[in-house]
Amino acid sequence: MDKTPDILCIGSVLWDIIGRAPVHMRAGSDVPGRITRVPGGVAMNIAMTLARFGLRPAVLSAIGRDVQGQELIGAAEVLGIDCRYLYRSEDLPTDRYMAIEGANGLIAAIADAHSLEQAGARILRPLEDGRLGSAGAPWAGPIALDGNLTEALIAEIVRSPLFARADLRVAPASPGKAERLTPLLAAPQVTFYVNLEEAGLLCHAEFASAEAAAEGLLARGARRVLVTDGGQSAADGLAGAGVIAATPPAVMVTRVTGAGDTFMAAHIVAERAGLSREAALARALEAAARYVSGELAS
Repeated sequence: MDKTPDILCIGSVLWDIIGRAPVHMRAGSDVPGRITRVPGGVAMNIAMTLARFGLRPAVLSAIGRDVQGQELIGAAEVLGIDCRYLYRSEDLPTDRYMAIEGANGLIAAIADAHSLEQAGARILRPLEDGRLGSAGAPWAGPIALDGNLTEALIAEIVRSPLFARADLRVAPASPGKAERLTPLLAAPQVTFYVNLEEAGLLCHAEFASAEAAAEGLLARGARRVLVTDGGQSAADGLAGAGVIAATPPAVMVTRVTGAGDTFMAAHIVAERAGLSREAALARALEAAARYVSGELAS
C-alpha cells in the first residue's frame, strides 16, 4: 500500500472484547451469551466503516509490539486500513475495551486506553516528519479525531500548525471523556459528533432533544455539530445556517457498541460525495440503524 490515505483516523485502536446476551440485564446479572474479540476503538471503528465505503483510511495510534498488537494490525490490514503510521511501542501493551450488552443496551464498559495516553504526541509524528505533512505543509485533508487522547494533547492540537488546514471531525469516545474536547469548541475547522449526554456535558446543561443540544453547542461557539439521541431525532447544527433534524429508521437493536462511530463515518463519506446536509444526515442515520440491527458487519 503506497497511496496517500484519503483520511486519517487519530485515537484509539484496540481490541474490543464484547459480551452480548439476548435478554434484558441489570447490575449483577449472570446469563448465557456470546463473547467476541474484534478490532475496535473509536478511530478503528471509524476507519473500518470508511474502508467498507471504499475509502483508504490510515490510523494514527499506539500499538504494542506484543502478540495482541501484531494480530490487531494483521486484522486491520485485511480490512483495508493503512497501518504504516502507527506508533509501535516496545514497553506499552496493546489497549483493550471490554463491554457487556443486553437486549436493553449497554450495561457496562471499561476502556483500557492507557498506552494511547502514555504515547501522547508520539502518535502525531507522521504529521510533522514529512510522511503525512509538516509544520510548513500541513495535512490538508479530513481527520477523524477521538477523545481518548489526553487533555494536554488535545489542547496542543488546537494550537498546532500541523492541523491548521485539516477538516477535523471530532468524537468524544464516551461521555466520561466529552469535556476533554472543550478546547476544540471554538476551533473553526472542527465538526463535532456527540450524543445527547455528551452535548450536555460540553455545555454544562441538560437538553430534552438533539435539536436543543445542537443549538446549545452552537451558542457555546461550535461551528458545526451533529447530535444523536439513540432512536430519537438527530440534529445537524451549522453556525449561520441553523439546525436541521431527522429521525433514524426503526430497527430491532442487536448491538450498540460502535453505532456512533458508524454514524460519524457514514456522514463523512456522504459529505465527501457532495450530498446536502439533509441527505448526509439521513444517509448516516440509515447506516447506523443498519449497524445496530446487525445488518452491517462489525
